[in-house]
Amino acid sequence: MTLLLLAWMAFPCVPARADTSRELTFGMSAAFTGANGELGIEFYRGFMAYIDHFNAVGGANGWTIKVIPANDGYNPAPCFQNTIRFIDHDDVFALFSYVGTPTTTHILPLLQKFEDRNIFLLFPFTGAQPLRTEPFGKYVYNLRASYFDETRGLVDRLVAIGRKRIGVFYQSDAYGRTGWDGVHRALERHGLLLSGEAAYRRGASFSQDFSSEVALLMESDPEAIIVVGTYASQAAFIRDARNAGYKAPIAGLSFADSDKMLELLMTEGNRVHRDYTKNLINSQVVPSYTDLSLPGVRLYRKIMDGYHYEPVAQNDDYTPRKFSYVSFEGFLNGVVLGEMITRMSDDPMKTRIPEVLASIKDFDLGIGVKADFSRNGHQGLDAVYFTTVIDGLFQAVENWEQWR
Repeated sequence: MTLLLLAWMAFPCVPARADTSRELTFGMSAAFTGANGELGIEFYRGFMAYIDHFNAVGGANGWTIKVIPANDGYNPAPCFQNTIRFIDHDDVFALFSYVGTPTTTHILPLLQKFEDRNIFLLFPFTGAQPLRTEPFGKYVYNLRASYFDETRGLVDRLVAIGRKRIGVFYQSDAYGRTGWDGVHRALERHGLLLSGEAAYRRGASFSQDFSSEVALLMESDPEAIIVVGTYASQAAFIRDARNAGYKAPIAGLSFADSDKMLELLMTEGNRVHRDYTKNLINSQVVPSYTDLSLPGVRLYRKIMDGYHYEPVAQNDDYTPRKFSYVSFEGFLNGVVLGEMITRMSDDPMKTRIPEVLASIKDFDLGIGVKADFSRNGHQGLDAVYFTTVIDGLFQAVENWEQWR
């Protein structure tokens, strides 16, 4: 376990007390309301739990962190407006922990436009390629693995157990198309093609009827289906596919918020007296928050236990999750942001962000793999984890042979 983690665990969880004259401000645009509101809330809760803790113990050489959250409802236009305000009005030190591909890719030209002001986007909650390639990749630093990493991992494992006819159900926007492309590329490596595909419009709720999309996919007789969607759409698709008699594995990506998706399926299953939780697989970009053998998990759980969430949006009646994959990823974002500030605490300047992040090599987050931004691509981690429903939670897959 790193000395850094040991040091933080020695301090109690207390409210932050920041000297605003030595406060670095970051801007976050995300959905805090609507069909995907839990994504923004849980992500925000995760990193703010750590940041409040970081501030409470004095920050870095007296420098503390402030994050301004802004609701975009998972829509590109409000995200664009929020970003303009962060840059022109709030003069943020950097953009931080944006949520979603369609929203985040929409603001990438702004990073190029304001290049002379050294505006960088740090650790967004998306695995999309435009944030990792030219011309915009140089302005973005990603902590998480990409959607190409996740889809390749799923396809490789499904093919290895003999499931070669793989279909895809995806959101019809930049997020869904990136995932579709990832599945297509991964299949090509095995000399295979998609067995079938169907798409849906962004913003679908759990009440959406996807029976026609299910029927379309069933025509291709898929041996597995990969869903590139959000928690509500993925849960609705699984419900309708199971109701239509499809029993083969259905897999999803980390962005789907498997905790919320499972809650929706279990609630519906209890209502109609049916089990919708069998043969589900979800890739994750952080290890299971139930794995107490990992010091990073233990630290996350300790700090989350003492964190009090202050609602971001008006009329927010959301009941926070005790732990979740989304908040754990946000928490790790906070740890790396704190490390960045610590390394530049002698003289924090926007121009130093690339140099300081490049110095983060083999940084131990306590999760079994180390973050490394010294490589090309501005991506600190590339590990992908695979989970399935065990005892009412998405936990690590113990044996893929169960789906052969």
